[in-house]
Amino acid sequence: MTTRYRCSACGNLTRFDVTATRTTRAFHHFAIGGELVVEDEEVLEEQVHEVACRWCGHGRSIEVIEGHDAEDAARSTHR
Repeated sequence: MTTRYRCSACGNLTRFDVTATRTTRAFHHFAIGGELVVEDEEVLEEQVHEVACRWCGHGRSIEVIEGHDAEDAARSTHR
């Protein structure tokens, strides 16, 4: 499940600056010319350090929305 955020100060549901540390496992596919394509990336662990609203600029009013609330928020942004 994807974590969704809401800024209760301005109502933003779509734009956030998220600072996080991730541990991932991925398949690195190097072409003959040396270009890298990362495939099948899996997040093993993630720690979110800070979430800030892109609209009003602060992180003091950020709420995590989950479950049915996250689904409702996603639908309301597509109308």
